[in-house]
Amino acid sequence: MDRQLHDRLDELQRDPYPHYERARVTEGLTYVAELDAWLVARDADVREVLRRTEDFSSANSLTPDVLPAPAALAVLGGGFGGGPVVVTADGARHQQLRAPIVRGLSPARVTAILPYAAERAAALVDAFAKDGRVELMSAYAEQLPGEVIGRIVGLDPADVPAVVHGGYRAEELLFRPLEEDEQVAAAEDVVAMQRILDRYVRERHAQPGDDLCTELVRSVAGEGEGELTLEQRHELVAHLQNLLIAGHLTTTALIGTTVLHLLRHPRQWELLCAEPERIPAAVEEAARYDSALQGFRRVTTGPVTLAGTELPAGATLFVAFGAANRDSSRHPRPHEFDITRTPERHLAFGLGVHGCPGSQSAREQLRLTLEELTRRLPGLRLADDRPVTMRPTMIHRSPQSLHLTW
Repeated sequence: MDRQLHDRLDELQRDPYPHYERARVTEGLTYVAELDAWLVARDADVREVLRRTEDFSSANSLTPDVLPAPAALAVLGGGFGGGPVVVTADGARHQQLRAPIVRGLSPARVTAILPYAAERAAALVDAFAKDGRVELMSAYAEQLPGEVIGRIVGLDPADVPAVVHGGYRAEELLFRPLEEDEQVAAAEDVVAMQRILDRYVRERHAQPGDDLCTELVRSVAGEGEGELTLEQRHELVAHLQNLLIAGHLTTTALIGTTVLHLLRHPRQWELLCAEPERIPAAVEEAARYDSALQGFRRVTTGPVTLAGTELPAGATLFVAFGAANRDSSRHPRPHEFDITRTPERHLAFGLGVHGCPGSQSAREQLRLTLEELTRRLPGLRLADDRPVTMRPTMIHRSPQSLHLTW
């Protein structure tokens, strides 16, 4: 992608909502050059695509915006991964890959992790509560989700920062236009993360534990004796890397956008402080209003008609959850942020067989965050001298930084 087109893509990604609005009121589907895809923006059409998995494949859902330079690809070649992952698989293979994740993120497992999550949330707030100001993304939102998913997977807390950093670097490498030396540095960070994950894979194969890493290893290698094959190690690292990135970047983004919109609407923040029983509804409204995961790509498996538009086999679609969540046919006054509204079923966590298996964990972390902040820092407000810029991404939409004072 050339730099000029990438700049236009950045502009779209920082504020995609005007594009969504035009696409919703235009007959049929709209082709968007910056996305190199047909934009699916209406709630009914998004739901149709998500349900018709035989016609709309997930194989291209993680297609990068940028192809790394040969030198960066050479570094990546010395790492692990490249195997199939749950987000890009279809049919029986998708179910096979998804099953251990669903078990590892079961309601019982998430409930069991909540005391740890609450303890970590409180400790992170403790670290800045007396300061009178904080940059919330780095001090809190980029830390809690990594610690929680790390605990669920079975990582030593000492390894979590490098794994979280590697996840951000993977996103940068594939979705940001970087100079070649920076691409190589990012690739080295990704490979360092992959080597940590490979160590865990081999350790859990030798000594199983009660964690999600063990579930994944069993799903690929069973309970057999002997060493894992190199192919199995590559598959397991790819699986874990995808899971961990989904588990922390998306929740980090959701925390950031939720706090941002609550503080942009001070009366709603004050209402939440006065009536904390509204927090679950606030979580749903924040997820609907500005979804962290704006959407995924899909590719047609054969000729198909959607919303009256005839598409050939191999056509790329961008299925915009964020657009569907502002469709007035399902959500009255969709452009208003209102925590008192009666929640309708939104698509912030997807739908159907590809619905996010970590949605309960994300909701619980956001709930804990709002309980901590409303109780301990009710005077919280956006710093007047630090305007908020959104990250240019459709998959982990959040503020680049969020400076708060009280």
